[in-house]
Amino acid sequence: MRVVFVHGACVRDGAWWWHRTAELLRERGVLSVAPALPSCGEAGRPGGVGGPGLSEDVAAVRGVLQTGDEPTVVVAHSYGGIITAEAAAGVGSVRHLLLVSSYLPEVGQSLSEFGDGGPAPFLDIDSDAGTFGVRPELLVDTFLQDCDPEVQARAADHLARQSLQVTGQPVGAAAWQQVPSTYLVCAQDRGTPPRLQREFARRAGKVVELDAGHHPFLSRPGAVRDLVLNLA
Repeated sequence: MRVVFVHGACVRDGAWWWHRTAELLRERGVLSVAPALPSCGEAGRPGGVGGPGLSEDVAAVRGVLQTGDEPTVVVAHSYGGIITAEAAAGVGSVRHLLLVSSYLPEVGQSLSEFGDGGPAPFLDIDSDAGTFGVRPELLVDTFLQDCDPEVQARAADHLARQSLQVTGQPVGAAAWQQVPSTYLVCAQDRGTPPRLQREFARRAGKVVELDAGHHPFLSRPGAVRDLVLNLA
């Protein structure tokens, strides 16, 4: 078994965001990988007008999923659920989807359709450049309030400006309709309100709640490890 972690919006270095849970899984003999997302500038081309968007992110993740036939659990965080809906569709090795404070779009839906009625206050949107990002001064209080000081201090170094076009690009498949899925509601999440998560979770096969913020794989790695192992 292996785990493929698909990180959320406006960050880079997925392996860093995942590292605490990955280390615990490795101790149990489970390896993981975190594909680079081109729309976050992780493939050498900056995001923005004319830059890579959702289709490039889907291709990057799908390429990793199609490498080998080992049974795979995909852990999709936040925006990662949009990518995974298309990237994991029809890939025989994918046995389970774990959506963490994430989205399960129908075919034709886009990230923008999952909002809460307006731009989130923690985002900085540059329409001219065609990018958006998390306001660094709001990062900890919004997304990492339950993490330890070391994680909080290092997280800003792993933020990224992302292509704004990913918010409006629709997905072409809905893997969660074909593959068993579990939704992890993060009950202390200040970025994606739990009430919205519970609405999104209705499409999943199973729902689990954890008393954690937006990044439980950093703040509660043992709990996330156990959940992944149970799914496997």
